[in-house]
Amino acid sequence: MSTDRQSSLVKITELENGIFKIILSDPSHQNTLSEKMIDELQSAFDHFNSSPSRVIILSSTGKVFSAGHDLKELKAARSHPDKGKEYFQSILKKCSRLMQTIVNHSKPVIAQVDGVATAAGCQLALSCDLVYASSNSRFATPGVNIGLFCSTPMVALSRNTTSKHSMEMLLTGELISADDAEKKGLINKSVNEEELENLILEKATKISSKSGTTLKIGKKAFYQQIEMPLAEAYEYASKVMLENMLDQDAKEGIEAFLEKRSPNWKE
Repeated sequence: MSTDRQSSLVKITELENGIFKIILSDPSHQNTLSEKMIDELQSAFDHFNSSPSRVIILSSTGKVFSAGHDLKELKAARSHPDKGKEYFQSILKKCSRLMQTIVNHSKPVIAQVDGVATAAGCQLALSCDLVYASSNSRFATPGVNIGLFCSTPMVALSRNTTSKHSMEMLLTGELISADDAEKKGLINKSVNEEELENLILEKATKISSKSGTTLKIGKKAFYQQIEMPLAEAYEYASKVMLENMLDQDAKEGIEAFLEKRSPNWKE
């Protein structure tokens, strides 16, 4: 393992098979999504959009995956002449851009949650394509407890579970266990802490062995079609699959399968 790029709040570690790990590394502040943390995460994900990476793992250090927005920064902004309006608009825009960058990213993103993920921290985890968590992890959208409804985390939350489960979390602000999160469909799987790293690497390695072009096409199509009416979704997906069928990697993949050999992907 080697570290190529580091910053004060976010570390990037290269594993093998084109797998990279982006690590939230501000445990003394519960890995809050301060303006600096958001900027560094945005820079890291932008970097991997054009780099030769294949899979990205988003993890953290400390007992808290991320506690969401930095409330001290929000409080300080209220002293501005506009009572913080301009700053609030800016930080919400940056945070929303980051979440959309993850969803629209050209590479699969896996969240490795080992700790508490609340508010925008929960939103960050749920914005990833896959989420695996240790059994001691907890999830919540607790803004309602401090008079601030988790409206932006609600976007990611409502796209990952039913409306009833979403509203229960949003209205009560209660922490739910990783096991409950799995049952509600918020995460893929909850495992013992000592099993988490191996599970993540197993999934990441399996994904990294696939055609990068195919994964890019498929990920984009998934998030596009899921918002469409049924007939429109099938029309769109058929066009995507036609494009995919004509791609060199599909030709190579089919030939490799028929010839009982490993495929040689172009990307």
